[in-house]
Amino acid sequence: MSQRHVPVMLQRCLDLLAPALEQPGTGPAEYRGPVVVDCTLGLGGHSEALLTRFPGVRLVALDRDKEALRLSGERLAAFGDRATLVHAVYDELPDVLDRLGIPAVQGVLFDLGVSSMQLDEADRGFAYAQDAPLDMRMDQTTGVSAAEVLNTYPPGELVRILRAYGEEKQAKRIVAAVVRERDKEPFSNSARLVELIRDALPQAAKRTGGNPAKRTFQALRIEVNGELTVLERAVPAAVKALAVGGRIAVLSYHSLEDRLVKQVFAEGAASTAPPGLPVVPERYQPRLKLLTRGAELPTEEEVAENRRAAPARLRGAERIREDVR
Repeated sequence: MSQRHVPVMLQRCLDLLAPALEQPGTGPAEYRGPVVVDCTLGLGGHSEALLTRFPGVRLVALDRDKEALRLSGERLAAFGDRATLVHAVYDELPDVLDRLGIPAVQGVLFDLGVSSMQLDEADRGFAYAQDAPLDMRMDQTTGVSAAEVLNTYPPGELVRILRAYGEEKQAKRIVAAVVRERDKEPFSNSARLVELIRDALPQAAKRTGGNPAKRTFQALRIEVNGELTVLERAVPAAVKALAVGGRIAVLSYHSLEDRLVKQVFAEGAASTAPPGLPVVPERYQPRLKLLTRGAELPTEEEVAENRRAAPARLRGAERIREDVR
């Protein structure tokens, strides 16, 4: 499994979180060490490295994909009760910590987007480069599939999704073709959709931006899994869960995710005081300190080793004060 999965920007993530994870924890007796939350466990590469580098930490790891939890459970079994794996979506973090009796954590990591396992397993339907059922659900036990979205959503809603989540300029052309074809036969497999997109786009649009189906597949995946809606709740919740001195690191893979993370961090790092106050009360002072200047990018060497690292953007922040009511 470690050969299948190369964690993105691993060393930089560890270095960002290190000052917080080398401090004592604030949890109940069984969590006396620092607690770090991996909100997107996947195949467990980042989690394994966190447990190895910081032998005093306790890990809480979340994933909505039961197969990922099973495989990572095998990978992390050697760490025993230092690792607690939970079947949950990352916006459920406050409930998970509450159930475990953990009032605050010292570190949080998000590695957003699709996991290596989901991309590599053809029958999941995430990859446009191979024919597969149009599923795209990260948790295959619940929710609607990508095929159901294509076959049942009104045309206007499909256009909105492709524009908002895929930043697809040719959304109307693609959706018009989808509607014509679904009336003949419902969509079920990815290859037919890829071919339709290629045929629908003008030649100029096919000469830039890689595979012409990339943006549509991204948009469908985000819609099926509610990714941006979940992220809008999850990042502020993770910041709130941090103890003072705790740190958060977020790896994003497209501009929509990165923009949302940037906004949450910027708001936390800004003063909310009305202009003109001679002394700024504590309740108006920043809660966060930014740890990265803008978004950090993977090195050329890392991209050469792991092509999936290419679009990654890393942002980090540190909690510097409690919320004051």
